[in-house]
This record gives sequence, structure tokens and C-alpha cells, in this order.
Amino acid sequence: MFVGIPLSETATFDTAHPMRHHFQAQPDLQLTPIEKIRLPLKSRDELPPILAGLQWIWMHPTLKAEMLALIEAAVLADKQPPGRTGMTLWQILVLGVVRLGLDADWDRMEHIANYDSLLRQMLQVPAEPWGENDKTFGHQTLRDNVALLDDELLQQLHARIAAAGREGFAKKPARPLRRLR
Repeated sequence: MFVGIPLSETATFDTAHPMRHHFQAQPDLQLTPIEKIRLPLKSRDELPPILAGLQWIWMHPTLKAEMLALIEAAVLADKQPPGRTGMTLWQILVLGVVRLGLDADWDRMEHIANYDSLLRQMLQVPAEPWGENDKTFGHQTLRDNVALLDDELLQQLHARIAAAGREGFAKKPARPLRRLR
């Protein structure tokens, strides 16, 4: 058990590929939990609704686990284990969804991944004082990782999200109404 988090809710580690993690198992104290990120509700920009959708995925652990497992299978297929930790699967998912949702090129992705505070919160990147030693995402790192989300994988992810959404809006069995007094 990690600091009040049951072991079943921590990141899973693949023994064949030990360096690629689903998400950060023990978050930094400087991080806002994803479910508590305050998104601007009146913004007319395209990014906040995309981040709201990702926040919804994060708050549904079964869906999140299915999606990260699909991404893990695609990302690690036919590859040797990496020698460094690199990006988490959650970061790959977030950046891939944002890239498609904004129809952004790699230069814009590099900029918002490194300088947009809302996106960096969703990526679970801690904000360092005065930007000192901030984690940055290089242009080639983004291309090498985010481009692994191909059309087939995106269709599988979309099907999982649609199924989870339908479950959330499914009609509940009607209960008899109580008599008003």
C-alpha cells in the first residue's frame, strides 16, 4: 500500500517492459490530482473540452485501464524494452488526443506540451519554481511516441469510450413513484 492508495490502484508494471508505466504511481506533492483540475467552463478555445473528456476518462478506472492496456500493446509491440522511462502511457494518450482534437502540427504540440499550464497539469508534470528543471517534451520525443497512436488503435479507443458513454446514459429501470403527501 502506498500512502493510503491500495496496491490495486497503483500503476501496473509489465515485467517484459519494465520502463514504460501507465501513469505515475506515486504523484508528486506539487501536482494537482487530475480529477481536481479546474477547467475553464466559459472558454471558447478548443482545448478545455478536450481536457474535460480526458478528465472524464481518468475518473473511470475501468475504462482508463482498458485504454492504457490497448495503448501499451500498440506502443510496445515488437520492441525491445526501452533503456529509459520516457513518456507514460497516460501522457501519450493525452498528447495524442489533444493533437487530433486541435488538428495541431508537431511544432504547436511541442509548444503547448511545454508551456500550456492546463495541459501540463493533465500530463501530471510538476511545476517547478521559476521553471527551473522543468520536464520538457522535445520535438522528436513527441513524434516518436504520440505518432504511435495509429488509426486502428484510435478506432479501438473510440469504441471503448462510446460504449462507456452509452452505459452512463442507459435508461435505468423505472421505480414506482412514491405517493406525495
